[in-house]
Amino acid sequence: MMFSRQSKSTVGLDIGASSIKLVKLDHTKNGHTVAAIGIRELPHEAIVNDEIRDREAVIFNIQSLIDQTDPQIKDVVISLSGHGVITDRFTLDKKTGTEAEQAILFETEQRAPFDVDDVSLDYHIIDVDDDVNKMDVLMVAARKEFLKTQLELVEDCGLRPVVVDDDALAIYNSYEGNYEVDPTKITALVNVGYDVSNVTYLVDGSYYATRDVSSGTRDIYDAVQKEFRLNPELTSKAIKGEMNDSIDQDMLKATILSAADELIAGLEMAFTYFQSQSKLDAIDWMVLSGGGALTPYLPELLQAKLNVPLEIANPLRKIDYDPELFQYLQPEKIAPILAVSIGLAMRKAR
Repeated sequence: MMFSRQSKSTVGLDIGASSIKLVKLDHTKNGHTVAAIGIRELPHEAIVNDEIRDREAVIFNIQSLIDQTDPQIKDVVISLSGHGVITDRFTLDKKTGTEAEQAILFETEQRAPFDVDDVSLDYHIIDVDDDVNKMDVLMVAARKEFLKTQLELVEDCGLRPVVVDDDALAIYNSYEGNYEVDPTKITALVNVGYDVSNVTYLVDGSYYATRDVSSGTRDIYDAVQKEFRLNPELTSKAIKGEMNDSIDQDMLKATILSAADELIAGLEMAFTYFQSQSKLDAIDWMVLSGGGALTPYLPELLQAKLNVPLEIANPLRKIDYDPELFQYLQPEKIAPILAVSIGLAMRKAR
């Protein structure tokens, strides 16, 4: 779904399982400038594994976030992630028009874990090699029912979802727009969310593949809440590193390390699968975003367990902003959790 008219600004709305993030970017000749920004926490069980369990709470918090940041906002760019959407890249014989669409649809049928008649499909031809008459295709497919649920949620907030993207592609977009991509390095963009994490691989300086991991920081949240007997608000602060002086740090570290086992196992499997499929020896660099990037001790643990050098993502690296817009938020602190919303907002109208 594309923009219907020209616009000099774009609003990225990231509806996560634990919080909602909104970033409005003005597009200028020199790049991007933050025009509005906001974050609102969701109740702990409002969204679980892509299922919206407390729809009224989600709608209330989205509307409150709009009122808080810019009540004039109507058009938003949203994204999907999790089991209801798949992203894949494959190579086909070079084709055009209807022949290309039929070939891509056939390939999707072989790869999609659900009936192709039940999905909304979009694709982009990444590269064409005329020498061997081949083309590389990036395909995104979302279950129609899953897509419909997300669209209706946003529309019931009084908003217009003018673009629907994929979390992993938004992460890639925010990285490409803020960093000089090194074509000699194999880079893994690791976005650790609340229920789902995704890994986007860059090879030869461009998008290569994506893989989802069915684990995030929820297990860490639950473990910390149980160990320290905290209410939801304090638990959220603890796993963001905002209670260093209030709770025993050795115990917090031990709790987080123990609760991260499933996440680490999932990422290890994702890395191993990528190396097996791509026939590449090693991943050179890992860029961490999402809530996991703010969780105390987790980045160091991931670097040690995965044996890959790690950098915390800064999707505000090349974006101009007025620090006063962030009010009580610290830009350098929260930047990693804005990667999806910034990547969405970097989409220009056309």
